[in-house]
Amino acid sequence: MVSELTDLLREVPGSGERDDYAMAIIDDNVLGKQTTATRRLTNQRLGELYGLSLTIPLFRVLRRLWDADEAGRPLIALFCALARDPLLRATSVAVLPLPIGAELLRSSMSSAIRTSTGDRLNDSTLDKVARNAASSWAQSGHLKGRVRKIRQEVRPTPGAVAFAIWLGSLQGISGEGLLQTSWSQVLDQSPTDLLDLALRAKQLGLLNARVGGGIVEPPRSTPTASPIPSPTTLRNGSSTVTPPACSKRATPVTRTPLLSFKSRSADCSATSGLQNSTRRCASPKKPASGSFATMY
Repeated sequence: MVSELTDLLREVPGSGERDDYAMAIIDDNVLGKQTTATRRLTNQRLGELYGLSLTIPLFRVLRRLWDADEAGRPLIALFCALARDPLLRATSVAVLPLPIGAELLRSSMSSAIRTSTGDRLNDSTLDKVARNAASSWAQSGHLKGRVRKIRQEVRPTPGAVAFAIWLGSLQGISGEGLLQTSWSQVLDQSPTDLLDLALRAKQLGLLNARVGGGIVEPPRSTPTASPIPSPTTLRNGSSTVTPPACSKRATPVTRTPLLSFKSRSADCSATSGLQNSTRRCASPKKPASGSFATMY
């Protein structure tokens, strides 16, 4: 549904509310659907995958990165869908480990979904979910081919890397670990290559990255770009943020970038992206290895 999302975001301004997106899809038919029922179904499905509301931090992140990184849109859309759709997320174990050039078997997709859902889905529904998931992975660039789905390597962009790092920080992961999360594995690149892209994201104002063995220091200037929401904002809308980890020498600061990290030590924290927030030291809660966070 990436093409439909692209058409929709082109028609609705960045300040649009959920009702504006629904009106564009159903009343104005900007996606060119033939029947009202199809328009309503499309509105429902796009809302489920992407949120389509600025009250949802995941969509606010997507909307900001969408305009900043056009080439990264397929992966940016995938990250939002993965965070919101547990069935799509379940199929990652069938797709991501595949060697480049290998064929994705329908049975492996169905098995991954069955493992996640148990006996809740009948065979017909399971087959439909598997087809839809394969289509999503093809739209993101991980698979190619209409009938036989072949694994291919994706080429991530700075915006996609910024999204992956932000999602990892919400799990309490810090330091170099942010370049080795399940989110980062979606990008098919080594931590070294991801670090280079993270530094490019910093140049674009999407990320605040400090590389070195010393203490992470606050930036001397504040970027003018709108901040990406903080982990705490994602969970409860609070404007007060306690990052998952920081140096014991950290002091209260005012800043807007999303993330500060250094590559040679395990000190990395998400910052608030809000004015007058306070950094505090805390021990991160780390998820099980290789696990995705569930976010809405």
